[in-house]
Amino acid sequence: MSIVHSDEFGQFQQDSATPHTPRVATKWLQEYFTDFRHFHCPPKSPDMNIIEPIWVALQCVVQKRLPPPGTSMDLRTVLQDLWCGKPPRYLQTLFDTMPRRVESLLCARVGPKRY
Repeated sequence: MSIVHSDEFGQFQQDSATPHTPRVATKWLQEYFTDFRHFHCPPKSPDMNIIEPIWVALQCVVQKRLPPPGTSMDLRTVLQDLWCGKPPRYLQTLFDTMPRRVESLLCARVGPKRY
């Protein structure tokens, strides 16, 4: 596992999305489940996944770009440049919001919530 915390265990988050449930993914999880903590999220809970605000931020910047990326390779290059330009603390800040997200979801028990 490439992301390891101080307790030497990585954290894996899965939300039961269709891409996470094919046999190959399920087999991989069964084989490596002892290498990391597994955090199950309710299905369709974008507020519980720190990748969602990242996608939104990247999408906003790409949509404002003039001229817009013309090819998939242009888009890839733009996204890589944007990602590399994020400060190292960016991911840690998103990760630090997780306790509030979990608490908010547990309190609401319905639909996405602001955090």
